[in-house]
Amino acid sequence: MKKARRVTSIDVAEAAGVSQSTVSRALSGCDTITEATRARVVEAARALDYRVNEHAARLRRGSTGTVAVIVIGRAGAAPGAINPFHYKLLGAVCAEASARGLDALVSFQCDPAQFYHDHIESGQADGIILIGTTVNEPAWAFHEPLLKRTNIASWASPFELKGEIRSDNSRAAHLATSRLMAAGHEAILFVGPTKGDQPQFGERYRGYVAAMEQAGLGHTAIEPPADADRGTQGRLAVEQLLAQDTPFDGLFFACDALALGGLDALSAAGRAVPEEVGVVGFDGVDSGQHSNPPLTTIEPDFAEAARQLVERALASDPPAFQTRVPVMLVERASVRQPR
Repeated sequence: MKKARRVTSIDVAEAAGVSQSTVSRALSGCDTITEATRARVVEAARALDYRVNEHAARLRRGSTGTVAVIVIGRAGAAPGAINPFHYKLLGAVCAEASARGLDALVSFQCDPAQFYHDHIESGQADGIILIGTTVNEPAWAFHEPLLKRTNIASWASPFELKGEIRSDNSRAAHLATSRLMAAGHEAILFVGPTKGDQPQFGERYRGYVAAMEQAGLGHTAIEPPADADRGTQGRLAVEQLLAQDTPFDGLFFACDALALGGLDALSAAGRAVPEEVGVVGFDGVDSGQHSNPPLTTIEPDFAEAARQLVERALASDPPAFQTRVPVMLVERASVRQPR
């Protein structure tokens, strides 16, 4: 069977009795075309079932209509091993791009063979967003020069960048610590790295310290072992805590993955949550709904984070200051009701 010939703008021009350039301008909404001419072109296009090549039209306008999203994973990891938080943020970014009529070009980069960021130079995208784990030092070293340019946005990189977007970690720590205090907990510990390549964890720790000192309570940080995934780190940190007989009745974990591992260790040791120990995480990942008990957590406003990331990636003159995304407490069952 002979394949039908694709209708082109030349066919529409002939049917409407205008030039090919007039067809392009009429269908793109150009205000130099009279309404009568536009109506004639639109009717001809409809009769011929003509579809505009949106990609070509965008390129003619000097825009790809695409934002590239680079998701950095742990070295040697498969895409399925990406932190659920980053998948949730990626979903929000793709939804925001779609709402603006944009496409999202997503790449998962874990190892040097996958490193690439020339999307703008090669005409594939108008802007780039970087998200992902900060523990992959080679990946961030490769992308660091990119972060000094315009049309680039990043979420919680390992660098102290003026134009970066992050959660409001200080408020988050205050919310988490205050919620534990409201349930009657006083021996509240922070579990997570306090220094190193994840500045947001350090910010959460300092916010926790400030909240504890404001309440006249002592503060302690439990540093998990570095050479393991987050869930294992959380489990090992709590096992170490229990072995040392350190008194505690509340735990604020720097992220949900740590908290989920910690919940496993508490359960194995027969420590009842939330009756004996209150637990709060940070990230708002969906798997926390299914832990035992479901994990109370702090969640950033993902929609607002995505809006700011897309806007900054498309801005030719973005603001030169860090932006803090609002956070909220997600009540589940790992903390007692306030007294």
